[in-house]
Amino acid sequence: MRISELYSAGTFGLSVEVFPPRNENGDEELFRTLEELIRYQPAFVSCTYGAGGSTSKRTIELCEIIQNRLRSTSTAHFTCVASTRDELIEWLRSASEAGITNIMALRGDPPAGQETFTPADGGLKHADELVSLIRKHFPDMGIGVAGYPEVHPEAPDAETDLANLKRKVDAGADAVYTQLFFNNVHFHNFRERCVRAGIHCPIIPGIMPITEFRRIQRITSMCNTEFPAALSSKLEAVQDDLEAQFEIGVEYAIQQCQELIDDGVSGIHFYALNRSQACKRIFDALGFHET
Repeated sequence: MRISELYSAGTFGLSVEVFPPRNENGDEELFRTLEELIRYQPAFVSCTYGAGGSTSKRTIELCEIIQNRLRSTSTAHFTCVASTRDELIEWLRSASEAGITNIMALRGDPPAGQETFTPADGGLKHADELVSLIRKHFPDMGIGVAGYPEVHPEAPDAETDLANLKRKVDAGADAVYTQLFFNNVHFHNFRERCVRAGIHCPIIPGIMPITEFRRIQRITSMCNTEFPAALSSKLEAVQDDLEAQFEIGVEYAIQQCQELIDDGVSGIHFYALNRSQACKRIFDALGFHET
């Protein structure tokens, strides 16, 4: 199913994000994770696109496996990084020929060693340009884009960041998937601001279950994401007990997701980090059933 069709009938869209592993052991863990999570019939599984386009072919390969072997819809991440316009079109053609019908269109982070994003010669500068390119050459593709409830780290202010998002949606994006957050107030405020700005496509909250305090500290510091003081205190108190951290993180995610569902979100996008245990616990608690 294409993203453009996913939320139109009022059906709740559960989706899961994974990343290409670095080695064969990682592959085995990822496939075990996918086999567990696909039993919950997610609307799609998305696969990220490595820094500098380092996993561009691998992303397509994994999306093919997700669709052909595991019989679940896939969504391929795709960035502007280190690619000319012609190379971007060629990658899209390869994805289309592989049967991929959904793209997560992102500008991408600067390559290692670069502080700011610099497009390749003949490449694209912004994600809205990438959305326009997809719509022009592959008009039937479903397109998701990123949104930032707490403002993109590179944006000078919230208004500029929202204007950038509006351009992506106006260029043809079907839905917005947010950066992770831990305070639902940020999502509610962001969604209201989007509506006032004329952004009327589905806005899907992105949730990352906490399984290890130190890991989530690194991630939130990179994303400029607020980490609630009360939650931080609970996790600090058990910083030498990974099992306790997992339990606290899962219970927090269950409560956070239930509040979002009660508030009428069209779906939730889970950053699974290639592991299934936390997501399974959350899905079960929320009433999503295995098949």
